[in-house]
Amino acid sequence: MTSSIARDHAAPQDPGRDDVARRLLQSSETLSYDPAKEVDWETPLDTAHHGASPEWSTLYRTSYWDEMTPEQQRELTRQEAASVASTGIWFEMILQQMVLRDFYAKDPTDPAFQWALTEIADECRHSIMFARGAAKLRAPAYRPTRVVVELGRAFKTIAFGEAAYAAILVAEEVLDVMQRDWMRDERVAPFVRTINNIHVVEESRHMKFAREETKARLEGAGKLRRQINGLVVAIASYFIVTSMVNKKVYANAGLDTKRALREAKANEHHKSLMRSSCAGLMEFLNSAGLLTRASTWFYKRANLI
Repeated sequence: MTSSIARDHAAPQDPGRDDVARRLLQSSETLSYDPAKEVDWETPLDTAHHGASPEWSTLYRTSYWDEMTPEQQRELTRQEAASVASTGIWFEMILQQMVLRDFYAKDPTDPAFQWALTEIADECRHSIMFARGAAKLRAPAYRPTRVVVELGRAFKTIAFGEAAYAAILVAEEVLDVMQRDWMRDERVAPFVRTINNIHVVEESRHMKFAREETKARLEGAGKLRRQINGLVVAIASYFIVTSMVNKKVYANAGLDTKRALREAKANEHHKSLMRSSCAGLMEFLNSAGLLTRASTWFYKRANLI
């Protein structure tokens, strides 16, 4: 990250930004959930349900999927959902550290400061909720590769301003689209649908804040700064999205990992689903000047564009 970004990462104070933060705080007061009470943690897992909408499986519409029994298909979606949840926890921990660092020693009477702490509190609850959900799906602890974990460690340390908030937005929007499908799907386990509903409702506020902060931090930014940050965000997005489904899910679902990986990589249905779900996000990044020629290469590699 360039030194200029580090120097001016604070967003300018303006009435519009304060109004947004106040509205988000009010929304949080009236519409928030306690996963410990809202989610049915006691009822045993019903293996007649999926963990995610089958259409979102990495193997859906492949020859391997057609050969699988309904039980194997359901087990795969449960493992994939748990992997997505585990990746969500990993990135939410990065998110919390970036936001805390961004608001360190700033004015606590600022509505944006208070909203930032509210968002962090939400993310803590979400991470616990995802962890309990993954355990109930009978999944192991899925983690990104060591290289990706270390890259995440570096990113959370150096990312400032629009680079941090745009990356947060990408991760949240990709999860939001798939979870909106899952929470409405009666084939998905009821407790998973509840988890998805809670996350969608509360993350909608986080995405609003991330969009506003990204735009605010970019005010007056030149072309070079947008080019650099656009590339940083795209690289971060690539590693986040490609880490969502851990390759170990296939073995844990009783499948041939090599064949599953080969067919998942060539699955045009899943690629198309990812691209269509990110259309609005890419439109925003383009309007902010962060969708550059260099960044587009990474988004294409991650099947986001």
